[in-house]
Parts: sequence; C-alpha cells; structure tokens
Amino acid sequence: MTNYNSKYIYPFGGSARPTESADKQIVGGKGLGLQVMSKILGVDVPPGFTLTTPLCQVYQKDNDLPAAVWSGVREHVERIERDMGKKFGSRDNPLLFSCRSGAAMSMPGMMDTVLNIGLNDDTVEGLAKATDNPRFAWDSYRRLLDMFGEVVLGIPHEDFEKRFDKVKENANAKNDVDLTADELKLLCDEYKAVYKEQNQLFPSDPYEQLIACVKAVFGSWMTPRAVKYREINNIRNLIGTATNIQTMVFGNLGDDSGTGVAFSRNPSTGENVMYGEYLINAQGEDVVAGIRTPEPISKMKEVLPEAYEKFLENVDKLEHYFKDMQDVEFTVEKGKLWMLQCRNGKRTGVAALKIAIDLVNEGICTKSEALLKVEPTHVEQLLHPTFSPDALKSDAYTKGVVAKGLPGSPGAAVGRLVFTPKQAEDMKANGESVILARETTSPEDVGGMWAAAGIVTARGGMTSHAAVVARGWGKPCVCGCCVIVVSEVSETLTIKGTNEVFKAGDIISINGATGEVIRGSIEVNTPSLGGGLGLLLSWADQEEGVMKVLANADSGPDAMQAADNGAMGIGLCRTEHMFFSPERLPIVRRWIFHTECLDDLDHIKHFQRSDFKDLFVAMNGKDVTIRLLDPPLHEFLPRPEQVHERVAEECGFGTDVKRMLARIDSMHEENPMLGLRGCRLGIVKPEFTQMQVEAIMSAAADFMEESPEAKPHPRIMIPLIGSISEYKNQALIIKSEAERIRSERGIDVPYEIGTMIEVPRAALISDKIAGLVDEADGKPLCTFFSYGTNDLTQMTMGISRDDSNGFIPKYLDLGILLDDPFQTIDEEGVGKLVQHSAALGKSVNPTMSLSVCGEHGGDPKSIAFFDKVGLNYVSCSPYRVPVARLAAAQIRVQTRMAKAKEEEKARAANIQPKQTTMGNAESMSKVIVQ
Repeated sequence: MTNYNSKYIYPFGGSARPTESADKQIVGGKGLGLQVMSKILGVDVPPGFTLTTPLCQVYQKDNDLPAAVWSGVREHVERIERDMGKKFGSRDNPLLFSCRSGAAMSMPGMMDTVLNIGLNDDTVEGLAKATDNPRFAWDSYRRLLDMFGEVVLGIPHEDFEKRFDKVKENANAKNDVDLTADELKLLCDEYKAVYKEQNQLFPSDPYEQLIACVKAVFGSWMTPRAVKYREINNIRNLIGTATNIQTMVFGNLGDDSGTGVAFSRNPSTGENVMYGEYLINAQGEDVVAGIRTPEPISKMKEVLPEAYEKFLENVDKLEHYFKDMQDVEFTVEKGKLWMLQCRNGKRTGVAALKIAIDLVNEGICTKSEALLKVEPTHVEQLLHPTFSPDALKSDAYTKGVVAKGLPGSPGAAVGRLVFTPKQAEDMKANGESVILARETTSPEDVGGMWAAAGIVTARGGMTSHAAVVARGWGKPCVCGCCVIVVSEVSETLTIKGTNEVFKAGDIISINGATGEVIRGSIEVNTPSLGGGLGLLLSWADQEEGVMKVLANADSGPDAMQAADNGAMGIGLCRTEHMFFSPERLPIVRRWIFHTECLDDLDHIKHFQRSDFKDLFVAMNGKDVTIRLLDPPLHEFLPRPEQVHERVAEECGFGTDVKRMLARIDSMHEENPMLGLRGCRLGIVKPEFTQMQVEAIMSAAADFMEESPEAKPHPRIMIPLIGSISEYKNQALIIKSEAERIRSERGIDVPYEIGTMIEVPRAALISDKIAGLVDEADGKPLCTFFSYGTNDLTQMTMGISRDDSNGFIPKYLDLGILLDDPFQTIDEEGVGKLVQHSAALGKSVNPTMSLSVCGEHGGDPKSIAFFDKVGLNYVSCSPYRVPVARLAAAQIRVQTRMAKAKEEEKARAANIQPKQTTMGNAESMSKVIVQ
C-alpha cells in the first residue's frame, strides 16, 4: 500500500488493523467511532475505510482528489472484497457500499449519505439470486436511484416521491413494505424516467458511482445548510468532513432483519435507560424519514432477542470506553448484529448534568472528566426560565413569532406590554407580569427594567445598556430588534413589513436565547436545579490551579445572588448604579448642577455608605472591588423633553425650566464617552473621590465595629486612566482619605488601590503604573489591574458598542469578524494589549493581581484566553458565575489532558517532551474529548 494511502486513508473492520491513537480532527467523529469499535472484541463492524478530513480541503480547492487517492480507494475496496468473499460490481454476488459524511463535531442531517452503491441493472439481478430475495434487491436498487439522484445530481426528492406515491396508489399499497418485487422493479423504471426528464444519466459503472458519491459527500461540507448549522452552533476551526465508505449490511432482508438508532441514556432527562427506535425489514433512512412509524427499542427484545442482548452488551462496552452517553446506529442482517456508528450523544442541559454525575457515581469517569460532559450552554439552560420543549414545537410558538432581534440575555418571559418604566413599576406592584418595550434603554429606565419580566428594544447591540443590565439581573432580553417600531407616545409596538400593531396591555412572549418575540402567551418552564449543579460546580472549584470567578454586583441583593452562585468575591461594583433609584436620582442631579452644595454630596455619601456595607456583609472575608464613578455625568441628567416645573424644582432651579435647560445644554459633550468621566471627573471634582472613599472606608469600619467576625476587604479601583499622573493624582487622594478614616475610627481597615485598564495608552505603560510608589513612605501605590475589556475594545477597535449592531452582524456573515468583539475577546488586538499589559505589570510587581471585569469575563472562549495570559480571576454578572466556574475548570482539565497526551507521545517516541504551560492554547486545540 502506498504511503499516500496510509496517510490519508484509514481502514477499519475485517482484516484491517485499527489505527492507533486515531485523531478525531483527522478521521472525524464517525471515523473515530469505527476505529474504536473495530478494536473492541466482539463488536462487529462492516469493513470499510475513511477518507480523512484533509482530503475535504483538497476537494474544496481542486473539485477533485489526487489520482493516488482514487488508486488507494481501489486498493481498499479489493481488501474488503477478500474479507467479505464478494466482488464490487459482480453479477453473481455483488459487494455494495455506503458513503457517509463524518466531521469531528456532530452535525446531524447537515451533510450527505448514499446507500447501496454498486447496484445497476445487472448487479441487482445478481443480488436477487445471491439472497434469494428479489424484492429486497429491487428495494435496494430503487433506494440508490433515489439517493444518488438527489444527493449527487441534485434532482429534487419530490420528483421521486411523486412516482413512488403513484406506484403505491396503483398497487393499493399503504406502505413501501407492501410493494412486491415486480412493483419495485416498475418503480425503478419510473425513477429512471425521472433521470431522463432531468437530462441526467445514472452511471452503471460501480466505481463511477463510488467516486461521484465521495465527491458529493465532500462537497456537502459547504452546502448552505451545513454552513448555517456551523454558524448557529459556533462550530469553527474544523478541517472539514471525513468520508466513510463502508460495506453495506441490510436490514431490509426480511422479518429477521432490521435497523435502528438509539442512545445509551435518555438524551432529554439523562435517565439511565436505553432510548431509541428500530424498524423490522428496513434500511437506516426509514427510521428517520417518517415513512413508517418505528417501534421503541425495548420492543426489539421480543422479535430479535439474541441481537438485542448483543446490542445492549456492545453499547455498554462503548459507553465504558468513551466514558460518555453514546448515540449509536445498527443493522441486524439475518439475525446478525452489525454496529454502524457510535458517537457521544447530544443532550439537553438537564440530561447533561444528570449523566455527568451518574457516570462518576457509576465509576465510569472521574470528576474531572465529568466536567467536560456538561457544556457552558447547558448551564445557561439550567439557570434561566425557558419555554417548554412542547411549547417550542407548538403552532402557537412557531406561527406566533412576529419579530426577531438579538439574543441579549437568555431566558423566557411572558407578560403584558408596557412602554414606560413607570408603567412597568406600577403594574408589577399590582402583581402583573410585564414586558418593557423601549426604542433603547438608558440608566434612568432601570426601575422599570427591574420590575419587568423581560425587555425588548428596537436598537442596541449585545453589549448595549439593555443587554448588559438584563444579563446582570438574569432577565430575558431581546435587543436590536430592528424590525419593530416602538412608540412611547402612542404606546404601540409595530412590526415592519406586516404592520401588525401591539398595544399597551397586549400579552407577548420573548425568547432571550433566540431573540424571538412571540404573539400571545407561551408556556414557561422554570427548571428545578436540586443539588446536581452545585455538586458539579464544587468539582469545578476543586480543579488544581483553576482561575477564580468573581461577580459584578452593585447592591446587597446582587451580592447575595453572586455568593449563592459561588462567586469568590466582587470583581466590579459600579458605584453609579447606586444612583438611579427614584429617591436618589434628584439628589445626584442637584449635586451635578450645583457642586457647591455639600449637603447633597453628604446625602450621596450616606446612601453609598449603606450600600457598601451591604456588599461587605454579603462577601465577608472576600475581596470587594469598588470602581469610583466612571460614566459621563450626562447619563444622570433628564432628556430635555422630560424637563418640566416639578423636575426643575427637584433639581434646585425652582420653576425656572429655561434656566435648567440652558444648564443641561451647557454640559453637552459631543463625545461624552471620551469626555468628562472616570478619573477625569475625580481630578476636576476631587471632593467626589474623597466622598466615595470616605463612604467605602466608613462602611468597612462600621461592619468591623458591629461584628467581631467581620473581615471586609475593599479594593478601590480608579477608572479610565491614560497616564501615570492621572493615576497618581487619584491614588494619593484615595490613600490620604483612607488613612484619615482609619486614624479617626481607630480601626485597621485593610484596603488596596488599583486601576481599571480600559484605555490603550494605560495598557502600554502598565509597568510604569505598577511601579508607582508613595514618596512619603516608599510603599507601592498600585496593587492590582482589572481589565475593562468593554471600553478597551471600543477604544482599540474604534467601534461604539451601542451602535455596532448596524454592521457587526454583516461583518460576521461575511467572515470579516469571526466573533462579535464585545462578546468574545479580540485576541489578536485587544487580547494582545491585555497580554502585554499583564506582562509589564508582573515584570515590576510579580505579586500584582490581574483580572478582567468586562462582559468577556463570562464568555467561555474568552476565559480560555485569560487563563492562558495568566490572569488571577474573571468577574461577570452574578447569573453567569456558574457558567464561568465551569468554563474555567474545563480549561484546566483540557490543558492537563493535552500536556499528558504530549508527554505520552514523547515517551512513545523515546524523546524528551517539550515544556508546556498549563494555558497553552495550541495544546488545548489538539485535545480530543471522546
């Protein structure tokens, strides 16, 4: 056999020697399963061979395969002929093949399959004689004509189906099994007529058929449905699909034959019972095509008892080998069981959790391995209310979808439509569930957003105000829904295109996981977690070297929720979020308009002190990182159209509305996100920095004074610095005020000072910031960096996150961007800045704490990058903490497995292994989770 063949063609079954350590990325999931089954004693696999995934790339480029590959195909066919005692193309006892796709990740139904390759007008007669079953032979031939025409030549399946229905009608046959051999022979003639109508020719040469089918399967990798499936499921970095050519075994030879598909455990619930279906006297496609109603797999025991017992034995072997729930396909031919395929089965979140825990309890896998059985998306399913599976399939849902926007925050909600925050709060107070619809949300909408069961906005992207706040609260949100027009004035939501109008009080449902808005009420499920998720996440926390997960929390209830979800502290408290309640906002506005009024500043200090204490109590003994005021002041001011005499009076202007409007106009900034905000505000108005530090330190002292067990640990974070001087100015004010409170209270409150790195210039001078010391005592002024990757992404890429929805979806469609940079970290640009900054900071202060507190802190793919960079922790919304805990642990497990695999390869090659780091991304990409 040529070297080319051994490199790109992997044999299995029969006399073939299984390939040692077959790589799933090369042979695909199906090919790997066939290799494994081939070497497990007692599991019979029809012999065949796999054309590997690199050949898919060759085919996509050249629209053909090298001549050496086609020669290799013939060599492997000849090997199988010897194994089976049959000849491919023989008129006496023909050997037939199937040709199936099989990528490294399962894409069920997305790519192509052709069965019974090798039949023609001559070999069908030979098959009839060899099996003494003409009906079976002609049934197999009509299937090939149908599948080859549709898959290879693109003839619409409906054209064949019409002829099939006509023949059944003429024969007075209800099902295909009711047709006789002569009627099936007539059907084959009808199918050939379809070819003629389409000006197509069915090749009679078996090798010509096989070559055409291989090309069709490789070509199906780039069909629109396959591409779309990969986009939807975020499947990337695959080489392509493999093609598996396998000897046909037949389930349609009579009542002692059959075929089926099964899962070793229930994929919906995780229950440890066989779950699947089978059909007697059928081929594989019949089970899924719906032509006949399959029987539950358990009933197979009654009609094929020996094959059923062997099947259970095989599945148990496979589950123990792969250490996971298996999805298998099988055929029984004349009472003999053949295993055609095995792969790790897809499952729901509920099932994934139960299966992972059961596999550990049954001794099949370790706790570390079990962590890889649950996907982060499974955890999201478990944490949020969802529409029931039956509801998602109902006409009420499928026909009721009226609009689709961006999936801003997962979960399901049903409620009456409202258009103002006040309506939401009033109706919630009366016990109503409401959906708040806004053109876009602003910070002053938070009262209504909190009251609403769900939120819909016409504008804004995945990191818009609405999406970020909703995710933080665990509320469903559909944002950037550009096909709706929201009118607060007329209290209507209008669907563009259909002009359907929804009014205040109308009931709608929203699906935050898909971005769909649905007419009417859809049944909602609130999953019961029990102790399973807590147990799994406790295993995650026990992984050696796992990155810590903290939470972004701005209030006592938020902090309690974060603690309940396993957060190891607060990585970001946004102090501005404490200002928006109706009783506090007028006070904040008065201070903004009249900064000389120290009474208002004192009021702000009072309620901030109380809020900070709530955080310290909730997180006793854990870090609480508090960011000083960051957003531009305009966010706290009313819009001009909202200003009237009562508002003017509340803000200290009496009834002089004009003077207040003039003051608002004088504070206008052309680009407020780059204007007077963050540390710049603290430098221009140092009294505000002093007030916030006093509130923080006093709250910690109050807690320590009241409770001997209190161990508050405030970390005061300076936002938006771009220079050393800016940082030093604010750090010295913070230190002076903190030391004053410690001295006056006589309480040794521990505290740290650090900064949020969100300006590119700060990332580039991180060593200088980390090296700053207080000249008075020689102590460091900066002990931690926290990367604000939301703003760092905006400033580095020059993209407004609030306006990006206008083009980022198109960029993703065109492949200009692989990920939304506000959801997944841009490793090549923003990520490089984070990596560079972290290295600079550590070079000056090796003990410096490094973390990220942007939206990326809850994204599993971003977490993998931050782990590689060496950050100490990530911080995300309380409701994403469980997802982040699992993702962080999975990175540790995968990296350790990659390292062990490399060491094993090195020992096998009798060489010293290369040094690897626990966060090596290249090693991680090679991990095969079987």
